[in-house]
Amino acid sequence: MTFQSSCLFCSLPENRVIQRNTFGVLIRDAYPVSPGHTLLIPFRHVGSFFELTSEEREGLLLLMDSAKQQLQDEFSPAAYNIGINDGLAAGQTIAHMHLHLIPRYQGDVSDPRGGVRWVLPEKAKYWS
Repeated sequence: MTFQSSCLFCSLPENRVIQRNTFGVLIRDAYPVSPGHTLLIPFRHVGSFFELTSEEREGLLLLMDSAKQQLQDEFSPAAYNIGINDGLAAGQTIAHMHLHLIPRYQGDVSDPRGGVRWVLPEKAKYWS
């Protein structure tokens, strides 16, 4: 397993971990955009989703299924955004791949259409 001592996600305190499996952990985002905002983080230090092995991807997706059920039970969101900032130009600020599972709630924004397209606001309203 690759580990970098200077990486925040390689040295998570145990009390941050909600759940784990063979390939990674679930934690709540330290700066959540909504109640329950969860991160899925592989154990192996890789910067990009595209560096994960197929086994790691499958393991993280199984963890995401479990995270979704926990969020549904605890927060009852109406929907979810799932996202990865992969690379500096995409806004990645921690160089350890992580996936965001963001619960969405009815009325949390006035018009949720476009979802993740809002990362480039001038491109978001393609229907107008």
